[in-house]
Amino acid sequence: MLELNKSGTDRSEPGRLPAQAPGPDAAPDTRPAGDSPSSGPDAAADRVPLRPYLIAGAILCALYFLYAYFQYARFGSPSWDLGIFEQEVRAYAGFDAPVVDIKGPGYLILGDHFSPIVALLAPLYWIWPSAESLLFAQAALFALGAVIVGRTTQQILGGRSGLCVTVAYGLSWGIQEAVKADFHEIAFAVPLLALVCRALLLKRYTAALLWSLPLVLVKEDLGATVAVVGFLLFVYGRRLQGALLAVFGVAAFVVTLVVLIPAASSAGRYDYWTKIDKNGEQDVSMLDSVLGVLDSSVKIEMLVFLIGITAFMALRSPLTLLILPTLGWRLLSQDSNHWGMVWHYSAILMPVLFLALADGVRRSRGSHRPWLASYAEVAVPVAAAIAVAMTQHLPLRDLLRPDTYRTDDARSQAARAALDAIPAGSRVETDITLMAHLTSDRTVYWVGGAPGTAPDIVAINLDFGWSRPIQDPVAYAEQLHPEARYRLKHRGGSFVVMERTTPEPATIPGVRGD
Repeated sequence: MLELNKSGTDRSEPGRLPAQAPGPDAAPDTRPAGDSPSSGPDAAADRVPLRPYLIAGAILCALYFLYAYFQYARFGSPSWDLGIFEQEVRAYAGFDAPVVDIKGPGYLILGDHFSPIVALLAPLYWIWPSAESLLFAQAALFALGAVIVGRTTQQILGGRSGLCVTVAYGLSWGIQEAVKADFHEIAFAVPLLALVCRALLLKRYTAALLWSLPLVLVKEDLGATVAVVGFLLFVYGRRLQGALLAVFGVAAFVVTLVVLIPAASSAGRYDYWTKIDKNGEQDVSMLDSVLGVLDSSVKIEMLVFLIGITAFMALRSPLTLLILPTLGWRLLSQDSNHWGMVWHYSAILMPVLFLALADGVRRSRGSHRPWLASYAEVAVPVAAAIAVAMTQHLPLRDLLRPDTYRTDDARSQAARAALDAIPAGSRVETDITLMAHLTSDRTVYWVGGAPGTAPDIVAINLDFGWSRPIQDPVAYAEQLHPEARYRLKHRGGSFVVMERTTPEPATIPGVRGD
C-alpha cells in the first residue's frame, strides 16, 4: 500500500524520501533548498553513466518511429488526431492562430483542448513539413522518458536495475498503445513527469517544482496532477513550496477549464464535461458517475495491469498518488474509450509507475517483513519479464512481421494514386484514411463536418466503414454540399476523388477574406 510515513514497520535506510521535516536536534543543513549534497550517495549516483541509456533510448526511439511510420505509410491511421495535430502545428509554424479545420471550418483548437506546448514543434515542422515529423517527435519524447526513468532507477537501486526498468518502461503497454494511436500532445508530459518523479526521488525539490510547471501547458487536466506534486512536496517537508505549487495547480486547472477554453471555444464552454454527465443522450448525475467508477470489467482490468506491470511494487511508493487525477477523470467518464488499455491515455502514467516501482523496491529492501525484502530483490527483473511477455500481444510485435514493411500492396497504391489526383493547395473534404497525408499542403475538412464550404475536392475511401454503403459517390458529395455540383475525377480501388464543377462560393464558412 502507499506509505507516506513509515514508522515502526520497516527500518529506515539511506536515500529514503523524508516523510516529514527533520527534528529539532537534527544538524543544520546549510545547502540551498532543493539541492543535493556534493558528496555521499547522491554524488555516487551522479556518476552513473549516461551513455548506455542514450543507446537504449535511441533503440526505443527507432522502434517507436518505425512502427508509426509504416502504419502511416500503409494508410492505417486509427483516428483523425494526427491530421488535427498537423493542422495545429502547421498553423503555429506559419505564425497563425491554431485553427484546425478538421474539427470544423475556422475552429480554434485551444477551445477544444488547451495544449499550447504543441507550438514547440514548429521549428521541427519548418525543416520537415509532414505528419511524419510529429510521429518522430513523439517517438523521441517517449524514448527520452525511458532514458530518464532507467538512469534514475540505477542511481537509486544500483546494479543492472536501470536497464531492466528501461526495457520494462520502453515495452510497457501504455507507451506501445500511444505509439499505435499516432501523435498526441501528451507526448510532452511523459518526459516532464519522468523529470518530476526523478527530482522527487533524488530530493531535488526545487527541480521537481520547476519541472511540473510546464505540465499545465500540455493538457487542461494536468493542473490537477501539478497540485498532487505540490501535496507531495508539502508532505516531504517543503511546506511553502508544496502549498504554493498545489494552489497554482488547482488555479491553473480551474482557470483553464472555466475561462481559457470557453473563451477560445465558439460554443463558449468546455465540451468534454459531457463525457462525465451524459451517456449518449441520457443525463448522468455526478453521484451515479462516482458510484460507477468500477462498474466495468474493462476498468478493473486496466487498473490491475497498470499496477501489475510494476510487479505491484509501485503500491509501496507515494509517487503513485500522481496517477490519481488522470485515473479519476477516466473512470468518471461515460466514454468507454477512456476506460481500457488502448489509445494514448495511459502513456503519461508509465514514467510515474516505473519510478514508483524503483522507489517501492528501495523502501522494501530493508523491510522487517522477510518476504517483502526478498521480493524486492526480484521485483525489477519480474517487471521486465512481464513487459517482454506482454509485447507478444501489443503493437510492437508487428515489427517482427514482414507484412508490416510492405507499402506496395494494392490498397496503398490506390491510396497514393488518389492523393496524386488532389491538387496541392486545394480545399479537401475527406475521411481518416487520406487525412493525415493531405494536411501538410491542403486545407482539409472532416467528411460531413464542413457544411456550406463547397470544397474543391471530396475524396473518400468507400471501405472506410460507413454506416450505410455509398453506392453513388457523386450523389453523396452533392448531398453533403447541395450548394455545389461535383464530377468524378478519379477512381481506383476503394478510393474515389470528386472535384467541384461549379464556381467557388463568394463566402466560405471559416475562411477569412484578405
